[in-house]
Amino acid sequence: MRILRCFQLLLVFVVAALGQADTSPADLLKAGKADEALRTINASLAQDPKDAGAYNLLCRVYFQLELWDNAIHMGEKSISLEPQNSSYHLWLGRAQGRKAENSNPFAAFGLARKVKTEFERAVALDADNMAARVDLSEYYLEAPGFLGGDKNKAKLQADYIARHDLALAGYIYARVEEKQGSGRAEEKFKKAIASAENPSHYWMELAHFYRRTGRLNDMESAVSQAIASPHPNYIPNYDGAYLLLRAGRNFPGAIQMLHQYLSQDGPAEEGPAFHAHYLLGVLLEKQGERKDAAIEYQAALTLASQFKPARDALARVSR
Repeated sequence: MRILRCFQLLLVFVVAALGQADTSPADLLKAGKADEALRTINASLAQDPKDAGAYNLLCRVYFQLELWDNAIHMGEKSISLEPQNSSYHLWLGRAQGRKAENSNPFAAFGLARKVKTEFERAVALDADNMAARVDLSEYYLEAPGFLGGDKNKAKLQADYIARHDLALAGYIYARVEEKQGSGRAEEKFKKAIASAENPSHYWMELAHFYRRTGRLNDMESAVSQAIASPHPNYIPNYDGAYLLLRAGRNFPGAIQMLHQYLSQDGPAEEGPAFHAHYLLGVLLEKQGERKDAAIEYQAALTLASQFKPARDALARVSR
């Protein structure tokens, strides 16, 4: 088994060194090749320092790397060059939101107001930016009232989305019911699943709901349904492994999911390959397999040398 992991790590080094399969910065971002993406984008910016799209890509790479200050700075640069771009405002708001989650309460309050401003601006610039409407809905549901939280406003976003995507709207309605404590949230989540062309994502959202409510057996069943349902990529394997890790359940199953995810071509931007290697290392470490965990942490760093959680974890298991 360890020989196999060493061989897999060698392949990671070779692919990272060659970098021929993914040539565009967007492809490198999607593949989770953070170091190569940064090199390529910065080289492009040296030729055209006013490329707003390149700064947006940098924002998203740093977002993957959990370098929130860098992501915010690059998001601000993209907007300064192209202030009417809805997607750029959305990504800046996301970066500010993640920094807020990792800040002290005083700093988080100030950032939260900025998040709300960016999400609302993204929707104002493009009413059909459904991702922005979903993120704005989540803000309205999670933020306290004095920071602009408002469940009725979240429902209004769902009402608009329902004209275009019943499943996505159903998910937001479910989240509203969950926050209101009506007892109807599970029913709404299942309605979203029933109306979805690709239900895998909504099975996973139901799994998250079960975890939040302490129904861990139901959570595992929903994860299995998500993986078994038709889906355009293998992101349910990544999401399912992450959820099982957080819940402290079925680590062998989570490890298998990540191996399957990493064995497929075309990982998703929201599940970068380096982070999948890191999660695999965490799971192996929790099972006492420190040497195999070190291999996975090193694989993550080969793709993303600035990813501090993997660097800290490798130092920990190497002691």
